[in-house]
Amino acid sequence: MRGRDPDEPHRVSTPLELFFDLCFVVAVGQAAAQLHHTLDEGHLGGGLVGYAAVFFAIWWAWMNFTWFASAYDTDDVLYRLLTLLQMAGVLVLAAGVPAAFEHYDFSVVVLGYVLMRVGLICQWLRAAVEHPEGRGTALRYAGGIAVVQVGWIARLWAPGAWAAITFVALVIAELAVPAWAESRRRTTWHPEHIAERYGLFTIIVLGEVILASLAAVQSALSEFGVSATLILIAVGGLALVFVVWWIYFTGAEAHLRTLRIALTWGYGHVVVFAAIAALGSGIEVAVDTAGHHSHVSEQAAAFAVAVPVAVVQIALGVLHRLARTGAVRNFAFVVAGAIVVLALSFSTPLLGLGGAVVGMAVAAAATLVVNVVGAGSDTAGSRG
Repeated sequence: MRGRDPDEPHRVSTPLELFFDLCFVVAVGQAAAQLHHTLDEGHLGGGLVGYAAVFFAIWWAWMNFTWFASAYDTDDVLYRLLTLLQMAGVLVLAAGVPAAFEHYDFSVVVLGYVLMRVGLICQWLRAAVEHPEGRGTALRYAGGIAVVQVGWIARLWAPGAWAAITFVALVIAELAVPAWAESRRRTTWHPEHIAERYGLFTIIVLGEVILASLAAVQSALSEFGVSATLILIAVGGLALVFVVWWIYFTGAEAHLRTLRIALTWGYGHVVVFAAIAALGSGIEVAVDTAGHHSHVSEQAAAFAVAVPVAVVQIALGVLHRLARTGAVRNFAFVVAGAIVVLALSFSTPLLGLGGAVVGMAVAAAATLVVNVVGAGSDTAGSRG
């Protein structure tokens, strides 16, 4: 196992990486489904806490493997088997998601998470043995990850308020490991490969949103039949998903040439991924509310759609500017568009729930158009 060339031309995602992503999106789907159910019941606080905790575990394990694979992908038998262990771990984690939401029992989630991390620790130890140049960095990764896993296991017995305090402390420790491990010698991750991996995972999460929304619409059609509100929610929801996709894939490739930019860009994607998956939950809540199948008001359902959209707009605006993709001409336009989307969640008495969702799609699309046209004008001006 040797570090790969960070300037390797035509570096693309492997079939194993894509298979790995599919297993992780199953867990994302479980987390989003549980968020949908808790929002339907009006349990906003508990639902968001459970969603944030579970989503962090899914995203962090995915991110760590992705960056390791970008630097040390050998694709031999041992590498594949250790990757399989991590895939098994995320499926165990997914199986424990309902208990985490309903009973705050994180034992199965932690078991799955630790399985994933053990697989990665073994990968780093192998890199330390077989790649002498990167041994120090690999050992710091392996040691740091192992220590934090002991903390996650011990946290299962943390009483009362200590459960929340230790969770925050362990999250900070997890986030600190890469910065500490890479402080002396950077691993040979490939900037273009990393950017592609994040883009592909974004597409897969968007696909999960479409699948979940379709299932909700089908259920409503079979139970309540066709209605104007349902049609508007379906049309507006699909348009929102398409706009989010377009916002993400607007501009040039991300420039991730420094560790600071790369880590900020990589860490920032937890907000993007979580908000996109939550958009699917919000659309499902809107569909349920239209069929009088939820315990929340139309305005609350509209808010469940508006908040993820606004969060995605702002988060992607920040990341586009950080990575210098040229996709955002004026960040104020992005903020203004997000505010309009949030404001439209209060328009249900006037527009109805379906009209509010369509209005959000129009507002998000208008923000996109302004930035795309502006970015194109800037590019043409610089060429002239």
